[in-house]
Amino acid sequence: MSNEQSNDTKPVNTEEATAPGTETSAANADAPALTPAQIDELKVQAAKAAEHWERLVRQSADLENYKKRAARERQDAIKYATESLMQKLLPVLDNFEAALAAVQQGNAESTQSLLTGVSMIQQQLKSVLTESGLEEIESHGKPFDPNIHEAVSQAESAEHPEGHVMQQLRKGYRLRERLLRPATVVVAKTPATG
Repeated sequence: MSNEQSNDTKPVNTEEATAPGTETSAANADAPALTPAQIDELKVQAAKAAEHWERLVRQSADLENYKKRAARERQDAIKYATESLMQKLLPVLDNFEAALAAVQQGNAESTQSLLTGVSMIQQQLKSVLTESGLEEIESHGKPFDPNIHEAVSQAESAEHPEGHVMQQLRKGYRLRERLLRPATVVVAKTPATG
């Protein structure tokens, strides 16, 4: 009995036991035949391995997509970091424009220096805002676009085509490609005949 056990546990040197070119047939001859239960178990394990592989591939793709999305969101956060600042500065710009309009209607001798100073401040402020990515939306005479215009009313006009902006009440602005504030406009409509 001890003789049989030593033969079973003794490693076989395949180089000595097989002739060249017959390695596969010798290995198959020594391999025990698999039972149907073992074959079924191997099939189950192979299916599980394939399932785990597919899950790994999907999770790797999800991770790559997450990295790309996070990088894009980080870029957007950097690109639009000054948006709240721009919204706070817009009323200042509106007040400068209102002051200029008031001064232009007053006495020319007493207000000339004020007009010059306010005009210079307005240009400086506009320059700073433009450098930061602010873009004024030109609306007067353009077709009404609900993506960039906010219509407060319609008025009959023979000079302006129907559906075009005939008056801009408040300027609209973009911060790079993003709409910051729509332009408030009056839209022309065809005069009623009668």
